[in-house]
Amino acid sequence: MFEDETVFHRVCSELTAAISGILIAKGATAATAESLTGGLIASEIVSVPGVSKWFLEGAVTYSNCAKASRLLCDPSIIERHTAVSRPVAKMMAEGMRKTSGADIAVSTTGLAGPGKDELGRDAGLVFIGGSTSKGFVTRELNLSGSRTEIRRQAVYEALKLLYKLAKTI
Repeated sequence: MFEDETVFHRVCSELTAAISGILIAKGATAATAESLTGGLIASEIVSVPGVSKWFLEGAVTYSNCAKASRLLCDPSIIERHTAVSRPVAKMMAEGMRKTSGADIAVSTTGLAGPGKDELGRDAGLVFIGGSTSKGFVTRELNLSGSRTEIRRQAVYEALKLLYKLAKTI
C-alpha cells in the first residue's frame, strides 16, 4: 500500500491537515501512544505546520513496563492478553488521554515482523485504539508487507481513526 515513501508522507500530511482543521475549529487536543509504530505517528503529525495548537504529546511505550508506568496499563491484563491485543490498545489510548489531558488519544500495538511471534501469530496483526470522553474504540487489523510497510499502514490507520474521532467530539 505504501511502498513509496513520498506517497506515504503526502497522504499522511493531507490527513493530518484535515485533522488539524477540525481540532483547531473545535479547540480540541490530541495525543498518541505508540508501540508498534515507534513514534512514526507523532513524526507525521509534527511535520505539518500549526499542529502545536492541538497536538500535546506522543509517547513511545515499547516495553510492557513503559506501558504500565507511562500509560497506566494494568500489568495483569498485559500478561493475560499480551501486549499485542485489543485490551492493551484500549488501555494505551485511555491511559494517554488521561495522563496527557488530551481530548483524544490514539494508540498502536502490533507485530511488524518479520515472521511470527512466540505465540505463532503472524506479522501484520495490529491493534489501534482510540479514546475520547465519550468512549473508546479499538480496531484489529491484519496487514501485510514488509516491516516498514506494516508500520506505515498502521500509522495511516491510526491517523484515519484520529480523523474520525475528531469529527465526533
